[in-house]
Amino acid sequence: MDTECFTTLIQSTDLQRILDRDSTIVIDVRFSLADPAEGSALYATGHIPGASYLHLDNDLSGDVTPSTGRHPLPDVEAFADTLRRCGIDRHAQIVAYDQGSGAFAGRLWWLCKWLGHEQVAVLDGGISAWQGQGFATDQAVPFPNRGDFQSHLRDELQVTATELEQAMISGDIVLFDARAPERFRGEVEPIDKVAGHIPGAQNLPFMENLADEGTFLPAERLAERHASGGEIVHMCGSGVTACHNILATVLAGHTMPKLYAGSWSEWITDPTRAIATGD
Repeated sequence: MDTECFTTLIQSTDLQRILDRDSTIVIDVRFSLADPAEGSALYATGHIPGASYLHLDNDLSGDVTPSTGRHPLPDVEAFADTLRRCGIDRHAQIVAYDQGSGAFAGRLWWLCKWLGHEQVAVLDGGISAWQGQGFATDQAVPFPNRGDFQSHLRDELQVTATELEQAMISGDIVLFDARAPERFRGEVEPIDKVAGHIPGAQNLPFMENLADEGTFLPAERLAERHASGGEIVHMCGSGVTACHNILATVLAGHTMPKLYAGSWSEWITDPTRAIATGD
């Protein structure tokens, strides 16, 4: 078993160095909310050699119901089996990548942590950084041997809507919302049926974790954005980009905060839940 382990970010040069190791499993999770077929189409035109493709809606999320958000957490055993199909076992070094920002790769990173797998990292800068280094892509679809991955669920990493409501009333947590400021304020809402945010939440746009070239800011810069005190919960529109803020918090040197996985799109399914607009 390889002793080198990446648990947060991995740079393109490091991935190139370990790409041929049997323990390295690369997963392409490129996706577009506006066009759910775009990611798989991009994968078909070229991807990091050996990478399998997982779809946000079909593989990284569960079934949507009238009381869930747009991307509920997948069934634990179903997702564990998805990882096995990708050749993942308990020793695997998983590397997740997307177009560049890490918005979707962060979701896979969090899901693997939730199932108790520590050796998972996001490719910093995604496939854009990989290609920017001049590294190759190909169109070959891998057929890996089935892995023996077993989940060790860490359900303490998430909170439910009911737990969140109670904690917000008691003032026991600090809630951060990763959406863009105009969506948080309720000025525009291009995706969900209701605009606004959960009363008491603070806006922490995930895109501000990144430098201009699309890679994560240095740890000291991230520490300026991400609080270290108190019980922290992150949310967004549907539990995807909130994972980016969770990763940034860990990169800043803090313990892993919790995720409200249902996020805004789940919160608004119950008309009795409070809604705020503005700052």
